[in-house]
Amino acid sequence: MISIISLSVSIIALIISGFTAWLTLLRKGTVLMTRPAVIFLGPDGGPKTTDLPPKIYLCSLLYATSKRGRIVESMYVRLKRGETTQNFSIWTYGDKQLSRGSGLYVPESGITANHHFLLPFDGTSFQFLAGAYILEVFASVVGERTPRLLYSVKLEITSEQEYSLKDKGNGLFFDWGPDAGKYSAHIRVLP
Repeated sequence: MISIISLSVSIIALIISGFTAWLTLLRKGTVLMTRPAVIFLGPDGGPKTTDLPPKIYLCSLLYATSKRGRIVESMYVRLKRGETTQNFSIWTYGDKQLSRGSGLYVPESGITANHHFLLPFDGTSFQFLAGAYILEVFASVVGERTPRLLYSVKLEITSEQEYSLKDKGNGLFFDWGPDAGKYSAHIRVLP
């Protein structure tokens, strides 16, 4: 009888050890993103006298669903309005010192960063016009074949906000309101 109990306990311990090894060592997991606290649409670099390319900025936490973390090769934003779709494919991140995005280790505990997305330097031009937009954030994760959709949100630009954005010194900020459960937009003069 004692040998059956010992054998049963040993088998249960082996199963638990195998499951723990799978969770900590073998499972790849993926990268996820929290809801951005702020989303910015406007010119890159603040007010200047020359035409500045448009930029999308957001602040969010990226985290891995595995113990060993994951590596993000690149990120980009896709902005859709009606029949128009534009990718903002140049990614930089950081606070005061921006780094060109080409590899970011994302641990299980996460990493908070300011992410800046610019138009490609291929002659593409883009204006933030009035209307309903869908903003999607994608990440290319090492080991995954296709970019992963991290976040998607609907945003609205009014005709008054469009007019204000024609002044290169203004930016449109969408701040998350937890009680309202939505983003509230406001124009701010850039420093």
